[in-house]
This record gives sequence, C-alpha cells and structure tokens, in this order.
Amino acid sequence: MEIIKSKNNVPIRLSDERWSHITEEHCEMAGLRYDVLDTLENPEKILEGNQNAQLAVGQMSDGKYIVVIYRELNGDGFVITAFLTRKMQYLNRRKQLWP
Repeated sequence: MEIIKSKNNVPIRLSDERWSHITEEHCEMAGLRYDVLDTLENPEKILEGNQNAQLAVGQMSDGKYIVVIYRELNGDGFVITAFLTRKMQYLNRRKQLWP
C-alpha cells in the first residue's frame, strides 16, 4: 500500500486491492501505478466529482490524460479508481477545485 499527500495535505491511500480493481477494469492502466501516485501528489488540476469525490488530472506524454478519482473524509483519503482519457472537454464541464 502506498500513501501520498493530496493538495489539501490529506493522506491518500492506494491499496493493493484498489490497484487490482483498477487494472482489471482498465487494463491500459497496468504499469502506471507510479503515474497514478504522481498525479495525486502533483495534479495539473483537481475537479469536483460525484458523491464528494475529487478527480486529480495529469497529462501523459502521449497526449492522453490520467484521471484519478479519490475521496477525502475526516482527514483520511483513498483512491476509488483511475483511468486514461483523451476527452478533456467532457471533464472540463466539471467545477475546478484546484488551482
């Protein structure tokens, strides 16, 4: 299990169970665990998600974007899922929380 700090200085956990879920549902994410952690720690922006979740967004070198959905609750946080996309126009409809 890895733990990093979000921009709100909240520890965010990425458990082995969550990572297995992510790579089973989104096979293109295999091998990108450290990119997920880096996106959480150093996002280009953070967007508002559903049900109090947040979306950390970072750009990959191939023009794709990595999106990490996570939740912060009472000073603790955890990753829900992560995926790759090129469709930023859809994500940009969401409220931007940071910067």
